[in-house]
Amino acid sequence: MSSRLTWRRSATAVGLYLATALGILATVVAARSFSLTEFGLYATVLAAAGFFQALLDLTVEESLTKYGFRYATAEDWGRFRRLFRRALELKAAGGVLAALALLALAPAADWIFGAEGLTTPFLLAAGLPLAQAPENVATTALLLRGRYDLRAAYQSFSMALRLVAVTIGVGYGLSETIAAVVIAQAVSTAAGGAVGIAAFRRFPREPAAGLADDRGAILAFVLQSSAATGLISLRNALAPLLLGVVSGPTQVGLFRIAQAPQTGFNAASAPVRLILLTEQTRDWERGNRERVLVGVRRYTVVAAALSLVLVPLFWWLMPDLIELVFEARYLPATDAARIVLIAAAVQLTVGWSKSFPTSIGRPGLRLLTAAIETAVLLPLVLVLAIEWGATGAAVALLAAALVYALVWAVLYVRVARAARASS
Repeated sequence: MSSRLTWRRSATAVGLYLATALGILATVVAARSFSLTEFGLYATVLAAAGFFQALLDLTVEESLTKYGFRYATAEDWGRFRRLFRRALELKAAGGVLAALALLALAPAADWIFGAEGLTTPFLLAAGLPLAQAPENVATTALLLRGRYDLRAAYQSFSMALRLVAVTIGVGYGLSETIAAVVIAQAVSTAAGGAVGIAAFRRFPREPAAGLADDRGAILAFVLQSSAATGLISLRNALAPLLLGVVSGPTQVGLFRIAQAPQTGFNAASAPVRLILLTEQTRDWERGNRERVLVGVRRYTVVAAALSLVLVPLFWWLMPDLIELVFEARYLPATDAARIVLIAAAVQLTVGWSKSFPTSIGRPGLRLLTAAIETAVLLPLVLVLAIEWGATGAAVALLAAALVYALVWAVLYVRVARAARASS
């Protein structure tokens, strides 16, 4: 059993690292193929699509994971199946709303961002939330079977399709690239849906039953998770959009390059976070709460130690890496990338916080911390980016990351005390 678990964890790491590498490679292909201005437009369109998808597409995956494990542990398969059905319906509705928002924004995109040629790419990007809506519901079935290795493999496949789409699309233009990305996402979701359905059918079959007393708690969980995800989307997507409004699309492109350290550090912790989400949620539902708390502390110590080693190294190498990977015309992103590097190290150290609220069934903590982080980040982006462009946005990101880490340190101590008092 331990050898099988080790193999799955290793396969998960390989799959997620490969997915991240393919995603970065897609960005590199776009950055090297487009002009600086065109790449800024490309980054702006994807940021807008990501923003509206996260804001309007209800986050049901976290409640699906939490209550899915609860019902599986209790062998309540009737409510288990009803939970999945409702989740799929909500995701579909959210995808439609996000698509409509992008369609409504498209005619004014040139005016909002002070650029030309954004209308058609925005219209095409409206297909992304529709194509992606069912994806996470399907892959959650894999987590509930403990097959995070298969979910990681699926993510690699999805990123490979996107890389192919970008590689083909950049030879024709911006609109064609966005269209190719939408097609790749549709194919990816279809494949993930097939695998997810196969995993779901392996659970015992019983007629769907009403959610009864859990309906209100599940709805509250979904609403709080969705609100938190919406706020996080403000951090990840609206910040570049605000940067584009006050400084222009070129600075958005430079900021996208500067975010490479953040992408890399997130990738470094992705396998661990996916494993933590699955195993800690299961352990918490079974009453093994001290094991969950020990896992959080262990993760923090290891991540902090790695950061102390990696940050000085990458700070020194940053100009050479940017020139090697993205070409010399992106060297103005160096200062911003160095600042983002420090922010990424802080985020890595508290990376456990992304899954911890779901595991313990308190999505309100995620909402609270996301709200505080967003309240720090967005005003600072507006103020600092006017004068310093992408570098100012990077400083805002670092300040928000430090505040976020401090708040979570306090919250963890309170949660640990409460868990020990109740045991």
